[in-house]
Amino acid sequence: MSSPEFSQRIFHAIVRNIACRGGVNMPENSTILVVDDDPEIREIIHILLQREGFAVQVAADADTALATLTPGVDLAILDIMMPGKSGFELCSEIRKTTTIPILFLTAKNQDADKAEGFSCGGDDYLVKPFSSIELISRVKALLRRYLIYQKQEPASKKEVRLGDLYIDLDTGTVARSGEKIALTSMEYQVFRLLLLNRRKVFSAKEIYEHIWQEPFLPLSNNTIMVHIKNLRRKLEKDVGRPQYIRTVWGKGYYIE
Repeated sequence: MSSPEFSQRIFHAIVRNIACRGGVNMPENSTILVVDDDPEIREIIHILLQREGFAVQVAADADTALATLTPGVDLAILDIMMPGKSGFELCSEIRKTTTIPILFLTAKNQDADKAEGFSCGGDDYLVKPFSSIELISRVKALLRRYLIYQKQEPASKKEVRLGDLYIDLDTGTVARSGEKIALTSMEYQVFRLLLLNRRKVFSAKEIYEHIWQEPFLPLSNNTIMVHIKNLRRKLEKDVGRPQYIRTVWGKGYYIE
């Protein structure tokens, strides 16, 4: 939810960005769901994404977004402050049915808001007013990682057992007793990094720069902590005494 003055500032800043930028190669044709109660912001994002060749669906609130969400949607961009359900609540609802990348695009810039966004299942967080170049770059980076995670062609069958967990590295699935465990694409990639480098301790900085491929900033540590917390909640039988993902205090994380 934005004030008219705030929307106008964003509109003029982004129009300037559009005028001075060229196209960027996109990973492949994808459909993006944009959820924002501000019609000007929706239109700006719609234009930006269409210029890059994306198909775009829009919604002004969470209920409309959930009705619009189909298996053909590859990524969602969510505002947080909306009438009815918040973007956080919408993200949690989306996570019940799909692991598509979710990017929060919001005026809320506090660390606690960002931590909550990652905790409820978000993959990235961008604060308004935003650069059109940064928005498109983040969307494409999320899609590239997701498409690798979802649609890679198996060359040879690779299966890993970790305690009572079964991991199929070709399909990116994790299961326990035949029941699939739903991980987001980013959660899976963090888990996969640790799994394929067992007993090696990775710092939060190493994990972030390897997976997100962006410079490590102070908030990035919170991002890693939230993803590790979510992984433990989904994979461990006793979160307080983790069996799989271990912590070396002051150094980082590893899988035994």
